[in-house]
Amino acid sequence: MTNHSVEFASLLCSRLCHDLLSPVGALNNGIELLADETDPEMRARCMELLAESARASANKLKFFRLAFGAAGGFADNVDTREARGAIEGLFGTDGRIQLGWMVSEPALPKGAIKILLNLALIAGDALVRGGRLDIGAEGGEIVVRAEGQRLVLDPELRNALLGKQGEGGITPRAAAAWLVHSLAADMGGEIKISEPEQGVLLFGAILPQH
Repeated sequence: MTNHSVEFASLLCSRLCHDLLSPVGALNNGIELLADETDPEMRARCMELLAESARASANKLKFFRLAFGAAGGFADNVDTREARGAIEGLFGTDGRIQLGWMVSEPALPKGAIKILLNLALIAGDALVRGGRLDIGAEGGEIVVRAEGQRLVLDPELRNALLGKQGEGGITPRAAAAWLVHSLAADMGGEIKISEPEQGVLLFGAILPQH
């Protein structure tokens, strides 16, 4: 493994730890509150909060395992239902983001699944005030559409998706975007991004079919 590979793995780990810090921290706080609380109603509320935090942590781990890790078994293709379940677990539980699933393929190559998941992650994060996230894939093309009242895509993420690095290189914040670019480039494909107009942002991946 090259130094570049180790550095990029470190960036992905930093991103994962950052995103897990909030729900895991909430679990810790909830346990501390529960230990000191004697009122039955408050204890019940603490248990609800603990359950929500545990569920959020599990959903994020499931998503990151498929998006960043080696989940999906040893086969070349991954069942698209796994990707759908991971995205629904990450974004579809609190009602802040409405999801639309328009993937006709029953399975996609592992690289394509990772591109789809990470584009969905970036698009979902761009929906600062919530909105709608539509995901489609067919015939070597992946499209992720984000629509909401406020869309914010960090310039660093846009540049990383297009294969451009700043003077300081890639930061953990842009690790998912750089992974998308790297996977698409390795597959002989390309990534396209629209300008956010009237509350709509489009991400596309064009991948050659073998």
